[in-house]
Amino acid sequence: MSQQERRPEDDGRQFADAMWAIPSQLLAGMAVYGGVGWLLDRWLDTSAFFPIGVVLGVVLAVYLVYRKHGQ
Repeated sequence: MSQQERRPEDDGRQFADAMWAIPSQLLAGMAVYGGVGWLLDRWLDTSAFFPIGVVLGVVLAVYLVYRKHGQ
């Protein structure tokens, strides 16, 4: 879309989409990697992988959010 075809409401829509996408990605990263860590903890009878998975999920999600929305 060229600059002349761009409508002002498109900017608001993109902002609203990003405001939903960012927390969703952060929560999904925590849930997925935390879930993998929890499964590893259950399988190996330990208690270290769940917190590691949650932290790793947050770090990776922040990186992905920065790559996608940081420009």
